[in-house]
This record gives sequence, C-alpha cells and structure tokens, in this order.
Amino acid sequence: MTYPRSIELLAPAKDLKCGIEAINHGADAVYIGAPKFSARAGAGNHIKDIATLTTHAHLYNARVYVALNTILRKEELKEAERIIHRLYQIGVDALIIQDMGITKLNLPPIPLHASTQMDIRTPQMVCFLHQAGFQQAVLARELSLHEIGEIHEACPDMPLEVFVHGALCVSYSGQCYASQACFARSANRGQCAQFCRLPFNMIDAAGRVIARDKHLLSLKDLNQIDELEALLDAGANSFKIEGRLKDMTYVKNVTTAYRRRLDEIIARRPREFRRSSSGRCRYHFWSQLDKSFSRGFTHYFLLGRDADIASFDTPKSIGEEMGIVWEVHEHYLTVTGAKSFHNGDGACFRDEEGNLRGFRINRVEGNRLYPQEMPRLKPHTVVYRNFDQEFEKSLQHRKTAERRMAVDLNLYDTSFGFALSATDEDGNSVTLSLPHALELARTPQEENLKTQLAKLGNTPFEARDITINLSAQWFLPLAELNEFRRTIVEKLIAVRRANYRRKLVVWKPTTHPYPHPKLTYRANVMNPLAEAFYEEHGAKVISPAYESKPVPDAALMACKHCLRYSMGWCPEHQQEKSPYQEPYYLVIANGQRFRLEFDCKHCQMNVYAAE
Repeated sequence: MTYPRSIELLAPAKDLKCGIEAINHGADAVYIGAPKFSARAGAGNHIKDIATLTTHAHLYNARVYVALNTILRKEELKEAERIIHRLYQIGVDALIIQDMGITKLNLPPIPLHASTQMDIRTPQMVCFLHQAGFQQAVLARELSLHEIGEIHEACPDMPLEVFVHGALCVSYSGQCYASQACFARSANRGQCAQFCRLPFNMIDAAGRVIARDKHLLSLKDLNQIDELEALLDAGANSFKIEGRLKDMTYVKNVTTAYRRRLDEIIARRPREFRRSSSGRCRYHFWSQLDKSFSRGFTHYFLLGRDADIASFDTPKSIGEEMGIVWEVHEHYLTVTGAKSFHNGDGACFRDEEGNLRGFRINRVEGNRLYPQEMPRLKPHTVVYRNFDQEFEKSLQHRKTAERRMAVDLNLYDTSFGFALSATDEDGNSVTLSLPHALELARTPQEENLKTQLAKLGNTPFEARDITINLSAQWFLPLAELNEFRRTIVEKLIAVRRANYRRKLVVWKPTTHPYPHPKLTYRANVMNPLAEAFYEEHGAKVISPAYESKPVPDAALMACKHCLRYSMGWCPEHQQEKSPYQEPYYLVIANGQRFRLEFDCKHCQMNVYAAE
C-alpha cells in the first residue's frame, strides 16, 4: 500500500512572535535562529523563546527547526555543543547546519538538516548527505524542475526542501566571499553586508561604460506559488519561505497565501499528498503577495533560463502596480487605476533614468494624491504602492487567523452521574466523569447541551461531531457543564503534548566517499573537526576556509545569474554579439573593481577582485 506523501510548509521566524503567528497561519514547521551561530547574525533568539515556540508548535504537530548554520572556529565548537544540548532538552525537532565539524561533536539524538549553505545542487551531493545521516537537504535555489526531479529519482528517501518565496542571493549559497573580501563580514558566519545589492558601473577592458550606477547583481524576489504542484511532482517535500529578518506582517501574509494554495492541491490529490501537521486555519483577511516586501517576482531558474530575473534599477521593494499618473499639479497629482490609495501609503515610481523614487501620501481624495513632499514625475508615469497603510495595520493590530483542530464530543450518563469523552482529529482521546445526581429536566435538553459543548471559542479545537447519549432527559446545570467542557479541553491539550513524538536520530560515523576528493576554500572548512570529517570520507587535499586564509585570485561569487546573458550577448543562447571588449568589470563607488569571468561550460558567472 502506498501512503500519501507528507508535505511541509516551512515558514521563517525572526523571533517568538513571528514564529507563533507562522504556526497560527498554517505553517507545518518554522525555522528560527539559534542564540548564536546562525546564518543571520541579527536574528538570534533566546533559548526560553525557542522553548515557548516549540511548545506552541507541538500542540499542532508542527515542528521547530533551529538554524545553527555558520561555519565555526575551533574555539567555538564547545559553545555550539552546549547550545545544541539545550535545544534538544527543550524539544527542538532538528538543527539546520553547514559546518560538518558539528557532526563530530558529542551530539544528542537530534536530526540534522543540511543547510543550503552547503551548496547542494547535485544528486551526488544529496546521496552523500543521505548516507551520512542527514534527515533533510535544503536544495540550491538555482535548480530547475528537471534537476530537482533527477535528485529525487537518485535519492528518493531523502526529503527535499526547496525555497519557494522571498529574497534571492545572487551567488550560490555558501559560495559568496565578496562581503568578507570587501568589508571583513563573512556571509558564511552570518554577517553578510549585502554586496550584491550595491550599485555598480559596468565597464569593458577598454574602460568603456556598459551600464552606469545600476544594481547589476540584485535579483528580484522568488515567487513559486503557481509552481507548487509541479514542485510536488518533481519530488519536493518541504516548501520554504525565506525571511528570518522579515517582520510579522510578511510572515502572516506569505504563510497564508502558500497554505491556501497547498491545501487546494492536497484536497484534489489526497491519495498522493497529505499535510504534515494538524488543524485547519480560518483567516480574517485576504492574503496578497504583492503587498509584502518584494523587488518584483521571478521563478528564477525553475522553468529554465529567464532573462528577467534581476532588479537592476533598485534593491528596494517595488510593491504592487496601482495606476498611471494623469495630471501633476502644484500640491497633488491624479492617478488613474482600479486600485485605491489610503492616507499614509508609501508610493514609488521609476524616474527617466530608471531609478526608483519614493514618496509618502499624506491625504487621498478620490483619485487625487496629496504627497508629503511633491515628487518630480511626469504624466503617464506608472505608480506603485510599496507600503499599504491599511493592510499593514490590519495585520499588525488584530487577530488575522485561527487554527483549530477537530474534536468529537460524547456526553452520556453513568450509574453515578455523567461522563464526557473528547477525541481529536489525530485520535487522542480523554474521558472524564462527573458524579452528579440524576434528576429529570422539565424540558428537552439535547439541543441546549450540544450548543454549550460546542462553545470552544478560545481553545485550539472546534467541534466536529457532538453526540448526546442520555438514557433520559436528565438535568445538568449550565455552570457544571461549562466547567466539565473546560476541564476536558485542558486534559486533551495535556494528552496531545504528552503524545507528541519527535523524531530522534543517533549520529553514526560513516566513511563513504565525498564527491570531491580535493577540497578548495569553497568547502568552507574552518575547524579541525570539519577537516577530520572530510578526511574520514576520503578527501586527499583540504584547503582552509577563505575566512581563515584569504586566497589570492579567489572567485568571490559563483552565480547562475549572468550579466552577459542579461545584456543579450550569450554565445550559447543568443545571437547578438557584444560590441564591448572582454573582460568586463564591475566598479563600486570607492573605485574598487571586480572582474567577471563567464564559464559557459557550467553556465556560471564568477566574480573576482581585480588588481
């Protein structure tokens, strides 16, 4: 018999509040930063907060994954080990790691997930990680549906986690050293300075300017909501929303949108897929992805190479298209469009040079917008809204979702009074007795009893089936019935918590060969335990991490995004020849230059520091 495949919606949690709302809005799992050693140094969380989040998530059979995915120095290993044991003690379900040295620590039986920082893009790498004992692999964002399918076919027992929404790194994750080289802030240690969002001039070997003051390495944001079913068919199990630095309204909005879409697919194909957590959500708002931070959306390389993946004009949020400027007056402008602005909205437009300009709207009167300060724009300019005041307020200041689990209640009489049983959708069951004199009521009781038992308002449950099995019209006082209901809900919650079973995995050393016997700085080996791991798996040459020992002429970025392709000059895919002389260079404001190398064999652009 083939069972439906368990599908996971994985949402980000900047902090406890975001994590709670992610669960309440339908996430099957959340990922949150450890107190230290997270790939987002600004998103660390206290152990007590992670414990509170874990307790809340487990009530719904949802999971909590903790990101401890930086590379570690030798002197940091013991502290990392202590943190891991504390995380295990509070019930965390898995760790997301990059540093293989962690596997050689004295670990509790907690599952390990392979971070996308490991640069996971081949079947060989996924098979190696599965044999090593990893329980989930976070694939590189650059993969196509076909490549994901090949990985699943090669290693069908490894759950595959794919990013489906949010910001994109232009370099393969774990393969970016530009921030370290330029600003002494290592992306592999959680301190990325976002080099890729800077403005650049692009020049050729003769010094001719190809592009001026453009954000040539800044990508649009990922949005795969229309490709979830195709990803399921390719073999993906976990759908990851990027955003451990995003605020609560982003988490609510995006989680809701993806939950709804996944539920639609699962409802159509219940024999193939099932949700991996409990409960259903009732929402009090309508999610709209273009109302949350975005630089415009892209499928990236999921459906093949696409020229329109970058956001050259700005690294900032563009938002939703609202309309076109009709008239510009001294203190206001008129806009034509089907959507309405609100007082306090943030708006933006592209100027004549293509640069994004923003303004705040003080007052709205019909199609008249009164900005805080009049922008310099012309009629026929397209206007976007990148901050919807009313939408943000509605998500911030009111309850926007309720997640409830179905429960069946059965009230019946006994020789000494009454008994009430409660069985939830997962089969957890509780029965309570209420000693009480059996007295006949003056009027029929069944409908009133059902009405009172159904009042589960502030609990995590909603009544699915209520049965009243009384041998006569016995009288049960309202106050006692309500207390009976309250007590059984508390007991059922306690039983659910006691019955939660997290997966436990004992790490066992392995010696199967690593796919690459010669490790360059790109393997990010920073401590002796990581070095020992690779030696045990057949590595013959192990170079230290770039952060330990800078490498002359090192590639600072390895990108699937290609500027030669974006300009229309790709010799493999396009006909037009470049009028400029290679090599090309990117130049930042301080004059520092970076040479571009085009590796057509691997369809990759590498970025080097230029002397």
